This record gives sequence, C-alpha cells and structure tokens, in this order.
Amino acid sequence: MPQLGKPSGPLTPDEAAALLAFYVEAGVTEALAEEAADRYQLANQNAAPEAERGAPQRTQAAEPRRAPVGQMEAPAPLRTQPPTTIPLEDKEAVSNARALAASCQTLDELKAALANFEGCALRYTAKNLVFADGNPEARIMLVGEAPGKDEDQEGLPFVGRSGQLLDRMLASIGLDRTQVYIANTLPWRPPGNRAPTPAEQAICAPFIERQIELSKAEILVLVGGVSAKQLLGTDTGIMRLRGRWSSYATPAREIPALPIFHPAYLLRQPAQKRLAWHDLISLKMRIDSLPPRD
Repeated sequence: MPQLGKPSGPLTPDEAAALLAFYVEAGVTEALAEEAADRYQLANQNAAPEAERGAPQRTQAAEPRRAPVGQMEAPAPLRTQPPTTIPLEDKEAVSNARALAASCQTLDELKAALANFEGCALRYTAKNLVFADGNPEARIMLVGEAPGKDEDQEGLPFVGRSGQLLDRMLASIGLDRTQVYIANTLPWRPPGNRAPTPAEQAICAPFIERQIELSKAEILVLVGGVSAKQLLGTDTGIMRLRGRWSSYATPAREIPALPIFHPAYLLRQPAQKRLAWHDLISLKMRIDSLPPRD
C-alpha cells in the first residue's frame, strides 16, 4: 500500500498540480528532500578546515533527487515566495503596522494599506486578503477570529458553514448583512487553519483596532474566544466571557461589546445554541435601546 501523499508512480501534469494544491491547503510551506539528510554530519564537514577535508564530499542523502528520464519535473510553486527580508523582526513589524494603520483616515485607505503591507508572513500563504463584509455605516460591528478556507477563497469573512449559521443567527433577531459590518482580527488565513501565533496577532492588531475606530459601530459583537480575549485584553475563556457586556475603548469613544460563541463552535457543540440564543436576545435588547441616528 503506498504511503499517504506519496505518489506510487509518475504523475501527469494535472495530477502534480492537484497534489501541490493539496499540500498548500494542508499548510505545507517548505519543499524537502525525499531522503533524510544527516545535518550533524554536514555541519561537521563544513566546520572542518578546507585543507583537512580536501574536496567537498556529498552524501547520498544530501544529493538532490532528479526525476527519471521521461518523468515530469516538479512544477513551480503556486504562490510567490516572500522576499528574503520578510517577515520583519516582530517588534519592527508591529511598529510599522501601528504607524501605517494610524495614517489611514478611511476604511478604503486601511484596506489598501493592508493589501500592500509586507510585515506579516501570513499574506504569502493566503490566497486573498479578507478585509470586511457588510455595511461599513452599520451600527453593529462583528469581529471574528481568522479566515478559514472558504473565506480565503472568496476574500470575504464568514462565507462557509460558520458564515451560514451566523447569517441564521442574525436573521433570528431581524438582522442581515446589510445591517452589520463584519471583520476579523486577522485579515489572512493561517496555513492549514492553525491557530495564529502571538506575533501574528500583535502585527495585525493595529489594523483591526483602526478598523473599529474608523467604523460607525455603536455596538461590538466579539465572535469567538480569540477575538474576545484580544480586543478585551483578557485571558478569560469564552465560556465565562460570553453573554457578558463589556466595553471596548477607542481613542474617541467607548463601544459596548458583547462576546458570543463562534458559529464553528456551535456546529461542533449544538447543545450550546441555547446559551447562544440568550446572548442574541441580549444583543437585540441593546440594539433596540439605541437612540435614533440624526
């Protein structure tokens, strides 16, 4: 039985492209030799003086594997690789992100700045920038965690199964996407849907903070534990945060904030929809209490 992911014979161009796409979706970002190399031996050889070791020796394990005659060479990578100077050192990248975000005076400027920002390596493994969806003039803003596969494909937040459930949740209290503004704490999908690293969160934080500041939001809904903990500056888990109104401070105003379960969690734990319904009722009551806009 052939090993998983290892072809048993020569591949056609279409098969090779499909296999490469599968590896990319699984989060594989480095191409490695098929045979293991003894790095300690190679390091010792490199450390020895040139006169002592004579002509450089190459082990069979370190020899690049060449395709047999008639077999197609591996196709070029599907995505552009990041420049050697990217990603920047974390502290420098955070500083650059903060300055860039602060310079943006509109949401359109912020989106354009993010599209050209090279300080976060996630942009090189994602297909699309996922900036926002819905109505930027809306009084309610939802902030999720990070794009998934479907969101990465379409460049919009909450469009997969989780997004469909979110739409039904909003509809249950009389809302749709024309009445809310939706964004994520991270605008790019982490490879393989892995959890974002603290460095990635720190680099992207100035952009979502500025996005909230530039929005017309009068109520924030923090969708999921990652979003709630980051924007509220707490280590408390979502089970304790959900349903409890808090406050998010921008330089100009305080915005009431309600953490709720992420729809992806509700798909895995449907029994928790009872609690989610209580949170939606609380949200509906707060919306109804908003004064009319001038």
